[in-house]
Amino acid sequence: MAVAQSPDFKGMGNGKQGIVMGWEADLDFAQTSFPLKREASNQGMRKQKLTIPRSLSTVPSEAVVSVSQWVQKGVELYQAGDITGAIAQWETALDAYQTTNNSPAQALVLENLARAYQQIGQIDRAIHYWSETIAVYRQMGNQTQVGRMRVELAQAYSKLGQNRRAITILCHLPERENPCNPDSALQILRQQQDALGEAAALGSLGNAYRHRGEYDQAIANLEQSLAIANELDNPVYLASVLNSLGNAYNSLALVNYRRAESADTRGDSAKAEEFRQKALSNDAKALDYFQDSIEVARTENDQRGQMRGLVNSISVLYRTSNPSSAAAALTEARSLLAQLPDSRDKVYAAIDLANLLQPVTGAEDTSSGTQCLKLQHQPQAIELLQQAVSIAQRLNDSRAQSFALGKLGQLYECRQDYPQALNLTQQAQLSANQDLLGKDSLYLWQWQAGRIFKAQGKASEAVMAYEQAVTTLETIRSDILTANRDVQLDFRDAINPIYRELAQLRLEQASLPSIEPMERTKELSAALRTIDSLKLAELQNYFGNDCVIAALNLNDSVDFSPATAVFSTIILKDRTAILVSLPNGEKRSAWIDIDSQALIEEINEFRRELERFMDFVYDPTQAQKLYDWLIRPFASDLEQAQVKTLVFIQDGILRSIPMAALHDGEKFLVQKYAIATTPSLTLTEKKALDREQLRALIIGLTKEAVVDGRKFPALSNVGKEVSQVKAQMPGSKGLLDQDFTRDRLQQELSQTLYPIIHIATHGEFGTEPEDTFLVTGDNGKLTIIDLEATLRRINVGSEAVELLALTACQTAVGDDRAALGLAGVAVQAGVKSALASLWFISDTSTVKLVTHFYERLLDADTSKAEALREAQLELIAAEGQYNHPAYWAPFVLIGNWL
Repeated sequence: MAVAQSPDFKGMGNGKQGIVMGWEADLDFAQTSFPLKREASNQGMRKQKLTIPRSLSTVPSEAVVSVSQWVQKGVELYQAGDITGAIAQWETALDAYQTTNNSPAQALVLENLARAYQQIGQIDRAIHYWSETIAVYRQMGNQTQVGRMRVELAQAYSKLGQNRRAITILCHLPERENPCNPDSALQILRQQQDALGEAAALGSLGNAYRHRGEYDQAIANLEQSLAIANELDNPVYLASVLNSLGNAYNSLALVNYRRAESADTRGDSAKAEEFRQKALSNDAKALDYFQDSIEVARTENDQRGQMRGLVNSISVLYRTSNPSSAAAALTEARSLLAQLPDSRDKVYAAIDLANLLQPVTGAEDTSSGTQCLKLQHQPQAIELLQQAVSIAQRLNDSRAQSFALGKLGQLYECRQDYPQALNLTQQAQLSANQDLLGKDSLYLWQWQAGRIFKAQGKASEAVMAYEQAVTTLETIRSDILTANRDVQLDFRDAINPIYRELAQLRLEQASLPSIEPMERTKELSAALRTIDSLKLAELQNYFGNDCVIAALNLNDSVDFSPATAVFSTIILKDRTAILVSLPNGEKRSAWIDIDSQALIEEINEFRRELERFMDFVYDPTQAQKLYDWLIRPFASDLEQAQVKTLVFIQDGILRSIPMAALHDGEKFLVQKYAIATTPSLTLTEKKALDREQLRALIIGLTKEAVVDGRKFPALSNVGKEVSQVKAQMPGSKGLLDQDFTRDRLQQELSQTLYPIIHIATHGEFGTEPEDTFLVTGDNGKLTIIDLEATLRRINVGSEAVELLALTACQTAVGDDRAALGLAGVAVQAGVKSALASLWFISDTSTVKLVTHFYERLLDADTSKAEALREAQLELIAAEGQYNHPAYWAPFVLIGNWL
């Protein structure tokens, strides 16, 4: 039999349906192709019945029979759903085989142990056993099995979110485009002419690329796998690869729907429609593949394959407004469910079907995390979920039981039957805690308990439950946020609200009239720590790579400068909180009492006013309104504390505007304070700029470029900008036009350490990180991921790049995800600070501002933030058009401001 799939934590295909388990995830290709072992295999891969090894000939026969029986008993327990029982039998057998140096038998048991641990979510243990299995097969000289087990190992790393490592094991480093390494799984299996193994490796490679958001590469690998599968007599595998191609196009559709939503937010209806049409095309292809997968599975009476394809297709049918087909698929799936034998998969299928009873469109709001079924669907959902609970209990599967109980508890939460909801939720927590196997569900039920306590008016119990949820989530956040980057809407619906709701509870506690000053400060500090953790999570989710974003500072105290105040914003559904940390450690707070949608409209209007270059005289009315909301409540505190620098940790849409342009009715904010922004205080390096041997690598593009069929105009003033910066710092070097390529940049940085990297070219920060790039001199793109990989190779300890300057770049108005990419560029690239523009300015004003900035930066008594302020003041004081904020406001300093 094929090993049952270990369900991945993953949201519904449209990101709107709540918790949907294993059916939506890809079937592990290796587990589809390489069965659970009852018997050892020799070097020629001929299956033979497990017999008593010769090395046991001196062992009493009853002991030998016991070892064989342990293996067989483990198989029987596994098939019955008792995974932990199977593990106990196989580990006992393994101990016996290891004492006799029986390599084939060891390999057999090691494989099964790896699959079993992977099934119950203990991926680290699975990786340990896969590695041991590979070592045994290598010692035996069985290269085919070495290749196959490396496929299994790669899939285990993918389950941990380490898709880059998985791709390296399967083929080569993701950044490389040359053929696979000789010792990679794919190359080994090709050399051994193992077609099924090669197909499994290509399928696994495609899924790893999909989880990284590299959809074209994913589809290319999956199509190669499909071509091989069509030649093999393995319908189960064929159904799996068809399903994975469906998932790839489904993921691509979600990205394009998200891009359309972003375009709508910023008022670009033409672009929004273009993205929607692409999404619909992707959906159509996804449905074709899902339906082909279902037909293959149906022909082979592969009920599990049918169920997987049906469940995956239902969400796409809902999204494409095909309710009759969705209803038919749902009916068929429910009928099929009754025919499936009891198993973990059946539990998750029942949960999925309960979620899918109600059509959900992309327009519905699920930000509360409790998307509820309508009353008419609830009886059917309760029946399905109770069935799931019963099966999980019979199988003694605590992890599956946790999801079934938790989902049932959520349904009663929706019915406002809070005692029953809490009872079921607490049972779900106990099941998730069983053997510590269910942390990926535990935080969900802790969050659910917090919501229930809050609804009951039990504030302290609610805070405690939310804190438990965040603590649990922190231990597994890296895996969740990077394992399935292609479904980033899950982050918005299933992770983001936990942090925001906890922060809101803390802020509400701090606002109580009876609270003591010290307790109030404590609550505000706790809210700030919660939101800071959210910022780290947002960045990790946005970039979605395998690198862990490490905190540099573990407290929120403002000890960077005695004259610095830190402003943090927290956007909630009905209002927005502003928290200020003063130099003496005191905290202040205020509220903007408008809902989040109204705030977005006000912020977008402010930015549109700023970008109106043709208006010679600037109207500061909108800038004054935002000043009154964000700064005026704290004006006297700032003056009393003699603050000179303001640091902003912005939330959502507020990331897309420059604080320097706020206006108090007499002056711009930058005329009173130096200003910087940072994604998080804990990500900000404290050390001041070392100005000894300060030199720069200055890169620029002056000529017109064409990238992906799109024209980018010539930047006539970039040549002057490059020469001016180069002249100010001896030892600097310039790369202009044709000398500016990705390879040349990598070569130059590998040879010489440059504390400053200044890049003057077209750049865009998009909704997706793959849409974020710089235009190079060979009509190419230097993506932020390429730049990050290059800089991380040279950033070691004290030799990290001090400043990355990006001029002529832009983020789109109204696109807070694009602004998140800009805010995170310094962190992602591993540099201490970044200077970048929020919108495109191709004018001599940029040369003037950059020249003044570097002049002031060379002064040891001037901070980076102050250097930028003085450069902006030079333009404000100038006569003519350059004093308009459109020319000086877009430049923002990100990260370390010292």
